Amino acid sequence: MNGPFSIFLSEAEIMSKMVVTQPRPFITTSIYNDWTSGICECFQDLPQCCLAFWCLPCFNCKTAHEAGECVCLPLLDVFGCIPPIATALRVSVRQRYGIEGTVCNDCVYACCCGPCSWCQIAREIKTRKNAII
Repeated sequence: MNGPFSIFLSEAEIMSKMVVTQPRPFITTSIYNDWTSGICECFQDLPQCCLAFWCLPCFNCKTAHEAGECVCLPLLDVFGCIPPIATALRVSVRQRYGIEGTVCNDCVYACCCGPCSWCQIAREIKTRKNAII
Protein backbone atom coordinates (compact mmCIF):
# COMPACT_ATOMS: atom_id res chain seq x y z
CA MET A 1 0.00 0.00 0.00
CA ASN A 2 1.52 3.30 -1.08
CA GLY A 3 0.44 6.85 -0.61
CA PRO A 4 -0.52 8.99 2.39
CA PHE A 5 -2.30 6.07 4.11
CA SER A 6 0.66 3.69 4.03
CA ILE A 7 1.27 4.22 7.75
CA PHE A 8 -1.75 2.06 8.59
CA LEU A 9 -1.17 -1.65 9.02
CA SER A 10 -3.30 -4.28 7.42
CA GLU A 11 -5.19 -6.76 9.60
CA ALA A 12 -2.74 -9.52 8.63
CA GLU A 13 0.22 -7.37 9.70
CA ILE A 14 -1.43 -6.60 13.03
CA MET A 15 -2.18 -10.28 13.69
CA SER A 16 1.42 -11.26 12.89
CA LYS A 17 2.75 -8.79 15.49
CA MET A 18 0.45 -9.86 18.37
CA VAL A 19 1.97 -11.41 21.46
CA VAL A 20 0.38 -14.79 22.03
CA THR A 21 2.29 -16.01 25.09
CA GLN A 22 2.19 -14.63 28.60
CA PRO A 23 5.28 -14.17 30.76
CA ARG A 24 5.89 -16.92 33.31
CA PRO A 25 5.53 -16.01 36.99
CA PHE A 26 8.90 -17.52 37.87
CA ILE A 27 11.97 -18.84 36.18
CA THR A 28 12.07 -22.58 35.78
CA THR A 29 15.26 -24.47 35.38
CA SER A 30 16.18 -28.05 34.55
CA ILE A 31 19.73 -28.01 35.89
CA TYR A 32 18.91 -30.47 38.67
CA ASN A 33 16.24 -33.16 38.65
CA ASP A 34 16.53 -33.91 42.35
CA TRP A 35 16.69 -32.03 45.64
CA THR A 36 20.16 -30.66 46.34
CA SER A 37 19.98 -32.16 49.84
CA GLY A 38 18.14 -35.07 51.39
CA ILE A 39 15.17 -34.86 53.72
CA CYS A 40 17.29 -35.78 56.77
CA GLU A 41 20.30 -33.57 56.01
CA CYS A 42 19.22 -30.74 58.31
CA PHE A 43 22.74 -30.27 59.67
CA GLN A 44 24.00 -29.01 56.29
CA ASP A 45 22.72 -25.60 57.37
CA LEU A 46 23.05 -25.49 61.15
CA PRO A 47 21.56 -21.98 61.73
CA GLN A 48 18.39 -22.90 59.85
CA CYS A 49 18.25 -26.25 61.63
CA CYS A 50 18.47 -24.52 65.03
CA LEU A 51 15.76 -22.01 64.15
CA ALA A 52 13.50 -24.83 62.95
CA PHE A 53 14.15 -26.79 66.16
CA TRP A 54 13.60 -23.91 68.59
CA CYS A 55 10.84 -21.99 66.80
CA LEU A 56 9.27 -23.98 63.97
CA PRO A 57 6.37 -21.55 63.33
CA CYS A 58 8.83 -18.65 62.90
CA PHE A 59 11.01 -20.78 60.62
CA ASN A 60 8.00 -21.84 58.52
CA CYS A 61 6.87 -18.22 58.09
CA LYS A 62 10.42 -17.15 57.13
CA THR A 63 10.66 -19.96 54.57
CA ALA A 64 7.26 -19.13 53.09
CA HIS A 65 8.37 -15.51 52.69
CA GLU A 66 11.59 -16.60 50.96
CA ALA A 67 9.48 -18.73 48.59
CA GLY A 68 7.45 -15.64 47.70
CA GLU A 69 4.35 -16.59 49.65
CA CYS A 70 2.39 -14.85 52.41
CA VAL A 71 4.31 -14.84 55.69
CA CYS A 72 1.32 -16.05 57.75
CA LEU A 73 0.28 -18.83 55.36
CA PRO A 74 2.10 -21.68 57.18
CA LEU A 75 0.16 -20.92 60.35
CA LEU A 76 -2.91 -22.44 58.68
CA ASP A 77 -1.29 -25.90 58.75
CA VAL A 78 -2.19 -26.40 62.41
CA PHE A 79 -5.89 -26.77 61.56
CA GLY A 80 -5.72 -30.01 59.60
CA CYS A 81 -4.51 -33.58 59.73
CA ILE A 82 -2.71 -33.12 56.42
CA PRO A 83 -0.70 -29.88 56.34
CA PRO A 84 -1.96 -28.32 53.09
CA ILE A 85 0.40 -25.35 53.09
CA ALA A 86 3.54 -27.42 53.63
CA THR A 87 2.43 -29.82 50.90
CA ALA A 88 1.56 -27.01 48.48
CA LEU A 89 4.82 -25.15 49.12
CA ARG A 90 6.83 -28.32 48.62
CA VAL A 91 5.05 -28.96 45.30
CA SER A 92 5.60 -25.33 44.27
CA VAL A 93 9.34 -25.46 44.99
CA ARG A 94 9.63 -28.77 43.16
CA GLN A 95 7.91 -27.37 40.09
CA ARG A 96 9.83 -24.09 40.18
CA TYR A 97 13.20 -25.84 40.17
CA GLY A 98 12.30 -28.83 37.98
CA ILE A 99 12.68 -31.39 40.77
CA GLU A 100 11.18 -34.78 40.07
CA GLY A 101 8.63 -36.18 42.51
CA THR A 102 4.94 -36.65 43.17
CA VAL A 103 2.29 -34.84 45.17
CA CYS A 104 1.76 -38.06 47.12
CA ASN A 105 5.41 -38.09 48.26
CA ASP A 106 5.20 -34.39 49.10
CA CYS A 107 2.13 -35.04 51.23
CA VAL A 108 3.83 -37.91 53.07
CA TYR A 109 6.93 -35.80 53.80
CA ALA A 110 4.79 -32.87 54.96
CA CYS A 111 2.73 -35.13 57.27
CA CYS A 112 5.39 -37.44 58.67
CA CYS A 113 8.55 -35.34 58.49
CA GLY A 114 7.19 -31.80 58.76
CA PRO A 115 10.18 -29.98 60.29
CA CYS A 116 12.65 -31.86 58.09
CA SER A 117 10.54 -31.11 55.02
CA TRP A 118 10.50 -27.37 55.86
CA CYS A 119 14.29 -27.44 56.36
CA GLN A 120 14.76 -29.15 53.00
CA ILE A 121 12.58 -26.54 51.28
CA ALA A 122 14.55 -23.72 52.91
CA ARG A 123 17.91 -25.28 51.94
CA GLU A 124 16.71 -25.72 48.36
CA ILE A 125 15.59 -22.10 48.05
CA LYS A 126 18.85 -20.87 49.58
CA THR A 127 20.99 -23.11 47.35
CA ARG A 128 19.13 -22.20 44.15
CA LYS A 129 19.17 -18.46 44.91
CA ASN A 130 22.93 -18.57 45.54
CA ALA A 131 23.70 -20.75 42.51
CA ILE A 132 25.81 -19.22 39.76
CA ILE A 133 24.10 -19.91 36.46
